[in-house]
Amino acid sequence: MVGALKGKDYISTQDWSKDELEMALELSAELKRMFKNGIPHRYLPDKTIFLMFFDKSTRTRNSFEAGITQLGGHAHFIEAATSQVAHGESAKDTGIILSSYGHGIAIRHDLVPGEGNAYMREIAKWADKPVINMQCDVDHPCQTLADLMTIREIFGKDLRGRKIAVSWAYAPSYAKPLSVPQGLIMLMPRFGLDVVLAHPPEFTLMDDVLKIAEANAREAGVTFEIVDDMDAAFEGADIVYPKSWGIEALFHKPDEALRIAEKYKDWICDERRMKLAKEEAIYMHCLPADRGNEVTDAVIDGPQSVVYQEAENRLHTAKAIMALTM
Repeated sequence: MVGALKGKDYISTQDWSKDELEMALELSAELKRMFKNGIPHRYLPDKTIFLMFFDKSTRTRNSFEAGITQLGGHAHFIEAATSQVAHGESAKDTGIILSSYGHGIAIRHDLVPGEGNAYMREIAKWADKPVINMQCDVDHPCQTLADLMTIREIFGKDLRGRKIAVSWAYAPSYAKPLSVPQGLIMLMPRFGLDVVLAHPPEFTLMDDVLKIAEANAREAGVTFEIVDDMDAAFEGADIVYPKSWGIEALFHKPDEALRIAEKYKDWICDERRMKLAKEEAIYMHCLPADRGNEVTDAVIDGPQSVVYQEAENRLHTAKAIMALTM
């Protein structure tokens, strides 16, 4: 099983077939079982992965660092701002050299639309080891795989007929990347979920991503709908995933995007909105959540919230991706 995907890049879930993603999910579940039971699983002894970060991280960095250690390998943390990348070293040189030093390269480059995904694919073009996307401007395939794992743990593998509401929510902190909602709308239809995307008019997602989501829904025989009403999205949902993101055209003017967002402070996941969803509906968020803005404490700390189970699964899916590709 492990050999089938060795050397394959993981830059978008869209790059992997459904069978390949299923393989990753099955291994994630097995690795979680082994971790919980204290069973050693040193599948990558003496392997090295380079973790290159252009942005801050808690769950992603620690899931990869802990994960590779538990698999018997080692991680090197590289902060882009303190490396020669900051002085203009090319993706070609970086990819060739790092892949000659170890066995995998993982990159987070998510803040500027048009840059991160292209940079990762350029690294992958020159590297002879797998490149893993720890979040870019287009997709966050490590997060969404963990999200799918969590959903299946709760609702089972047959998700057909269930609805996920992916909604924008207000946050005053900063203009967050588009990659999580984009990753969700691309991946979830492939596994049988009906998807409703909700956002104010200004907060559209990338056109290419919307086309992929629509095509994936058609192929899977499920629905993909876009609305401008958070209540409408939550109505009858099995899963609600409200989070903030910025305006693609204004990522170089974040203050302007935040001023526009202030018009929609009522886009918050609260107890009233949770009652619009199904009684057994779950609340999800990739974290960190902007408490009091994106979501109330009563919801995120309440019985319908699965955010900690979701965050925990980041470890097991990261390990599965590394084990399969490295």
